[in-house]
Amino acid sequence: MMFTALTLPNGSTLPNRLAKAAMEENMADTGQLPGPALNRLYQRWAEGGVGLIITGNVMIDGRAMTGPGGVVLEAGTPLEPFRLWSQTAGRQGAQVWMQINHPGRQVMANMGGNAWAPSAVALDMGKHSKLFAQPVEMSTVQIEEVINRFAATAYAAEQAGFNGVQIHAAHGYLISQFLSPLTNRRRDNWGGSLANRARLLLEVVRAVRARVSPGFSVSIKLNSADFQRGGFSEDDARQVVLLLNELPVDLIELSGGSYESPAMQGRTIDGRTLAREAYFLEFAKDLAAVAHMPVMTTGGIARKAVAEQVLASGIAVAGIATALAEVPDLPLQWRTGQEPTALPPPLEWKDKTMASVAAMALVKRRMRALGGGDTSRARRYSPLLTMIVGQFRMVLLTRRYRAWLTAAGQLQA
Repeated sequence: MMFTALTLPNGSTLPNRLAKAAMEENMADTGQLPGPALNRLYQRWAEGGVGLIITGNVMIDGRAMTGPGGVVLEAGTPLEPFRLWSQTAGRQGAQVWMQINHPGRQVMANMGGNAWAPSAVALDMGKHSKLFAQPVEMSTVQIEEVINRFAATAYAAEQAGFNGVQIHAAHGYLISQFLSPLTNRRRDNWGGSLANRARLLLEVVRAVRARVSPGFSVSIKLNSADFQRGGFSEDDARQVVLLLNELPVDLIELSGGSYESPAMQGRTIDGRTLAREAYFLEFAKDLAAVAHMPVMTTGGIARKAVAEQVLASGIAVAGIATALAEVPDLPLQWRTGQEPTALPPPLEWKDKTMASVAAMALVKRRMRALGGGDTSRARRYSPLLTMIVGQFRMVLLTRRYRAWLTAAGQLQA
């Protein structure tokens, strides 16, 4: 089943049911544009046998970044680097979708950009909280600006040759912040009831759909829950899916968590235990039962038997992330009967935040190696050394990013 085609609601077709899910690369070239390293990385995935490739998040606003090495696509951004990126990723016939995102309050304090949010509720990262910018409650004018920016980025992505976009409404980023009652304490039409908290997501979908052609895929990445007590719940997710059923959405990817509760890495802070593999499968099965569009789930899928279990459960697409950084041609190997070990060993550090940072650093180091032309099997890097090197690299990237913002006259005090 995993190597059978899937026709989406807009009539376009995925050649198989395996997707390379989004991972933040932090590998942008000068000017926050895709360059040779990203192209080499995506060429490896293009040759690896997936039917759908979803990019790491591309920022709709250069003043608001999840990391200083991120790619930015705004109205007026030169499209030629993006055309080369989409052509490289789609060379073997996979559909290529651009994940588009605004981080909201999940912005590092030292970057000098905006930290817009539904309400001025700061991140609670314990002793690491001060690393993040103090969020500012958005005005209605700023909300409308964000909606227009999502639409402009989606339109530019289509002009650059991408087959679709994935609107990031999960993992504690801006749209996810609007959905959660913990972070959205507004008393206007954008807060309060779930219908109001979901308004930003629905308006973004409508605005994007109005700017792109009918055959261009519009998908959503949604939390099945944010795994924080009093936050966005499984029932909330179900109600949002029912609302999205009324719109022309081609696929929903279900994930979970946020910076505060990184369920997407297999850990929660509300005491719930996730499955060791296919973390969100049980949630996804329940939501797929009410969804009118195909459903995809991602999180811990690294073995062929697990991918088959996901697809046999009524899920249309199995999303693979970290395992494809470890083994970029994993689907091709599955086709030929091979089953390589495709996940690094878990980090059991006492400081869970630092463990999360180190885990992400290891994945990013592996992606940089692939983007640098490394064709060897994944090496076992030192987590501590990788994290230290990664932090030093972030310092250099932050300097470059701040210089870019300054040149554009947009650096915040």
